[in-house]
Amino acid sequence: MNHYGAFIIQTNEKKLVEGAKQGDFAAFNRLIENYRPRIFGLAVKLAKNREDAEDVFQETFLKAIDNIQKFRGESSFGTWLYTICVNVIRNKYGRSTGELLPLEEYLPRAEHGDGEHAELFDWDDPLSKLTKDELKQKINQSIMQLPLKYRTPFLLRYTEEMSVADVARTTGLTLAAAKSRILRARLAMRQSLNDYFLGERGKKNNVRL
Repeated sequence: MNHYGAFIIQTNEKKLVEGAKQGDFAAFNRLIENYRPRIFGLAVKLAKNREDAEDVFQETFLKAIDNIQKFRGESSFGTWLYTICVNVIRNKYGRSTGELLPLEEYLPRAEHGDGEHAELFDWDDPLSKLTKDELKQKINQSIMQLPLKYRTPFLLRYTEEMSVADVARTTGLTLAAAKSRILRARLAMRQSLNDYFLGERGKKNNVRL
């Protein structure tokens, strides 16, 4: 999309927001329809099951209706909705959401205890590898295994394509904390998928023709 197209969309969204604030339910409904697939998709990835995701989805938009007058336009309407969704998830599951291993545990080491060099695939951004159904399923499983506090910024950054600044704003984190959690999530994902790739290669090497 070019800059002109983006400008038109932003302008139309502002008009819909103003209409919604004036009590125009049709305007609010159009805003909701624009973001329905993405908000529900995020809820599915953050909630523990689909039923919870549907509850989160409904509560997100109910809260948006109740609080539309508080939306000041300092961020996009979509970012505001994501913030509500993230807060609903936090309230539902609490803030004690698990922890990852220390950062150094994910960094490649020169040697293992047995003297063999560590092996680590350079697979770059995990979401760029969605080419096979089996691999896609494994990546999704790895994402779901991340603690919620890391999964949330990771998904906002790489599936919702938010800037790190918007991720920080949406989650209520400092910019440094958002960067740190995204990095640690990427490293945890890399470790998980590295084990998978090594296992798959081992299977192929053991196949007898």
